[in-house]
Amino acid sequence: MVVVAPSLLAADFCRLQEQVSLVEKAGAEWLHFDIMDGHFVPNLSYGADVVRQLRPYSKMFFDVHLMVEEPLNFLPMFESCGADLVTVHYEACSDLRAVINYLHKRNIKVGVSLKPQTSEQVLEPFLDDIDNILIMTVEPGFGGQSFMFEQLSKIKSVTDMVGERDICIEVDGGINLKTAPLCVANGADVLVAGSAVFKAPDPAEIIKQLHESGE
Repeated sequence: MVVVAPSLLAADFCRLQEQVSLVEKAGAEWLHFDIMDGHFVPNLSYGADVVRQLRPYSKMFFDVHLMVEEPLNFLPMFESCGADLVTVHYEACSDLRAVINYLHKRNIKVGVSLKPQTSEQVLEPFLDDIDNILIMTVEPGFGGQSFMFEQLSKIKSVTDMVGERDICIEVDGGINLKTAPLCVANGADVLVAGSAVFKAPDPAEIIKQLHESGE
């Protein structure tokens, strides 16, 4: 079954703990945290303290997506906040190998994300050393954008590249009940959904249907 990762960026920040409990009870396996620095992307979100404060209240897999310049400088803030996976952007790293080594030495899973215009081929040298590939199907930085259907071929290409390796293929951006089955059909294992879940009248029903998109 496909994994559903609600994106906290779309939640009601006045009721964060309640919203996290809601999606966990509805069957979401991962919780996705979008960390933005206002430099790599033209927006600010929140930092490691939000991850740390929510950690005691959830057993979900905490999926931290760093949309920041030179993430190696930020990693000390996140190594003890309760993150299970930290994903960095290929485009933001001057030394991706150092990032991978830093996180693995601390028993944190490593993901690499690609912006829509970045070729998946840049990941080939790192495939044996990473745990997750996050394919952006919108331009990173803002929630609520429309899905870029041309990215479906990239999902398929990444799936073929990964082969039998134990790497999750995660998709983020414009995921809803229409686009989710297309992503899964091309190889996606994890669906990040923000507005589609947290803005829905019945988030639990949306999570259920997203799970079923892999059937």
